[in-house]
Amino acid sequence: MAIDINLNGKTALVTGGTMGIGAAIAGVLHQAGANLILTGVEAQQHIDDLNTKAKEKGIHNINYVRVDFTNQESIDSFFDYLDSYEKIDICVNNAGTNRNNPIDEISIEDYDLLLDVNLKAPFLITRYVSKRMKEANYGRIVNIASIWGIKSRSGRTVYTITKSGIIGLTKTSSIELAPYNILVNAVSPGFTLTELTMKTLPEKEFNELKSIVPAKRFAEPDEIAKLVLFLVSDLNTYITGQNIAIDGGFSNV
Repeated sequence: MAIDINLNGKTALVTGGTMGIGAAIAGVLHQAGANLILTGVEAQQHIDDLNTKAKEKGIHNINYVRVDFTNQESIDSFFDYLDSYEKIDICVNNAGTNRNNPIDEISIEDYDLLLDVNLKAPFLITRYVSKRMKEANYGRIVNIASIWGIKSRSGRTVYTITKSGIIGLTKTSSIELAPYNILVNAVSPGFTLTELTMKTLPEKEFNELKSIVPAKRFAEPDEIAKLVLFLVSDLNTYITGQNIAIDGGFSNV
C-alpha cells in the first residue's frame, strides 16, 4: 500500500527558506501541497525577485518575506504580517548562522549575532506560533539544531551554546504543548552538502571530514528535508520532544 503525505490546506512557515537546508525543506513541503511562508535575510530586491519568479511560474502559494532576526523592528513587522494568515499549521525554525573562533577570541558582536539568530528568534517564533496553534488545537514545530548541540569541537563555543539551547527549547515546549495536539521536535543535521559548505570548506578538510563519517559521505539537503516532512506530517502523531540526529552516524564516533 502506497503511503501519501498530503499537506494540502496546511500553511507552513520555514525560516531561512531561501537557500541550503531551508530551501530543500521548502521544496518537499511544497511538493506535498503546503502553502509556504519562507523567510530570508537577503536584500529586499532579491526577495521581491523570488516572489516575482514564483508567480511567473504560476506558483501562488509561496510567499517570501525578508526578516532580519537581529532587528526587533523587523521581527515585530514580521509577526504583524503573520497575523494576516488565518492559521499556521507547521513551523520549521531553520534560520541560522555561525562564526568559528577560539573562546578567547570571540567578540561580543559575534556572540550576540549567534544568540539572536540561532536561539532568540526560534524562541520568539515558537512563542508566537504556539498561541495560534493552541487555538486550532493542532500544530507541528521542528527546530533545526545540529550535531554540535550533541557534541562539539574546537572553535564552536557559541554555536554549540545556541544549538544546545534549541534542543532545550524543544524539550520544554513539547511538554507544554502536547495537550493541545502540538508536536515539537528537533532535527540535528551532520555535515551537509549545502551551497555554503561547498563554497567555504577547503577540499582537504572536506575529504578529512568525509572520512570520519561512518557513512563516508556528507548528507544531501533533501535527506534532511524528508525527515522534517515526516515529522510535520500527519504520519507523525506521537513523536514529540525528541532530537533526531541525521548525520550518517557521526555523533556516535
